[in-house]
Amino acid sequence: MDWLILLPIFLPSLAGIVLLASSFYEHIKYGQTDEKKRKSVHLFSGAVLAVSAAAALWIAWRGTGSVTLFYLMEDIPVFFQVDALGSVFASFMSIVWVLVAVYSFVYMEHEGNEKRFFGVYLLVYGVLIALDFAGNLVTLYLFYELMTLTSMPMVLHNGSKASIMAALKYLFYSMCGAYLGLFGIFFLYKYCGTLSFVAGGSLDSVLAAGNEGILLAAVFAMLIGFGAKAGMFPLHAWLPAAHPVAPSPASAVLSGIIVKAGVLAVIRVVYYTVGADFLRGTWVQAVWMALTLLTVFMGSLLAFREPVFKKRLAYSTVSQISYILFGLSLLTPVAVTGALLHTVFHAFIKCALFLTAGIFIFQCGKSRVEELEGIGKRMPGTLWCYTFASLALIGIPPASGFISKWYLAQGALKAGVGIFGWLGPVVLLISALLTAGYLLPVTMKGFFPGHGEAVSAEKQEAKPGMLLPLAVLAAAAVLLGVFPNPLIQYVSRIAEALM
Repeated sequence: MDWLILLPIFLPSLAGIVLLASSFYEHIKYGQTDEKKRKSVHLFSGAVLAVSAAAALWIAWRGTGSVTLFYLMEDIPVFFQVDALGSVFASFMSIVWVLVAVYSFVYMEHEGNEKRFFGVYLLVYGVLIALDFAGNLVTLYLFYELMTLTSMPMVLHNGSKASIMAALKYLFYSMCGAYLGLFGIFFLYKYCGTLSFVAGGSLDSVLAAGNEGILLAAVFAMLIGFGAKAGMFPLHAWLPAAHPVAPSPASAVLSGIIVKAGVLAVIRVVYYTVGADFLRGTWVQAVWMALTLLTVFMGSLLAFREPVFKKRLAYSTVSQISYILFGLSLLTPVAVTGALLHTVFHAFIKCALFLTAGIFIFQCGKSRVEELEGIGKRMPGTLWCYTFASLALIGIPPASGFISKWYLAQGALKAGVGIFGWLGPVVLLISALLTAGYLLPVTMKGFFPGHGEAVSAEKQEAKPGMLLPLAVLAAAAVLLGVFPNPLIQYVSRIAEALM
């Protein structure tokens, strides 16, 4: 039964390769000219993704199992192992990936080249599941690099000069970050008893004695490197460059899901390899906390000032992912619980917000915030979904964002980290106010456009295939806050086991 782990990894990957290979030969731009072929691509992609996601959720529910593919060296296998952390990531990634796929079946008619898009989409999903269930640092690194290479075509989908430059920027930042991670792996291989993931860390205290300085430098390089994918300063600039030019479904999964690969890598390094005790009270922890809080404030401020809607949401992601990294940097169970909760909640919330942006573009070609005045008169259902997701991201109770931010603030106050104990909650509060400042005006002016130019009341609501996934994501953003206890209990046990 352990070989079932390979199904959600290789089935979508192989199916994606088949679609990509066939698209190179056909050279057909899908649209109304070939509706039958469009539907066949949708049916094939949907069926593969449904089976793969069901298998991933089943494996995550079981919570155990391992399988080895091959050995790079005698003591370094490439293998997959199901654990509680990987199960959390695989679960929310699978749910969101399926919902965004349903949305994409309608939206990608607007973009064209659907076979190529869904080929890449399936391939990236398989790589992400492999990343979630990676059993050691080397396996994680291999699929981390592969994820960058496979997801880059999502950014350059339309082939414009802007998208090509954004994709190259994404590739450059991601590769530089990954090489910093590889630098750290070289040192950890020497001083850890094993590169396999062990809750609490596997650093050999005897081997590490007297070499703490170089080990701390190596870990810091890994935090900066893997933090690039998570949008942490100073390697954050790819996010606002990539999102405005990518198709909205691609922006949704880039911002809601793929950035979480950086979060996962950081957790695996800090809590499953070197251990929290090794970093607690060191300069690495202090600098890490400072960088995360700087990123939280900077991202919120830039989002507040940004007029392009998708770019505003991208800067928001820069800020919100560093909420998660700040919680991880506190190295306490309460803060880690808050970080894991925000990881899950943010995936649903931010995907909902980007799908909303996609509907605005698809239905009426509007991409700037000032163009959205009165939009609620034409598509009230879409704007209500946006509003609920926005309230969750701000942290208005009882929506989900309030729960995670409560745990993050409580974790900071109880962490015993000096000035960061009170500075963290202050920055989080300022960021929440800025978040309200850049999200809620869209709702207010959308429903209450004022006394300017008359706004058409003709309904332009999105098709059910786009509106339903958005509604599910928005509902999840609220309901996970109303009924949070099962998830809180699950991630709390993970956090306790890591200390």
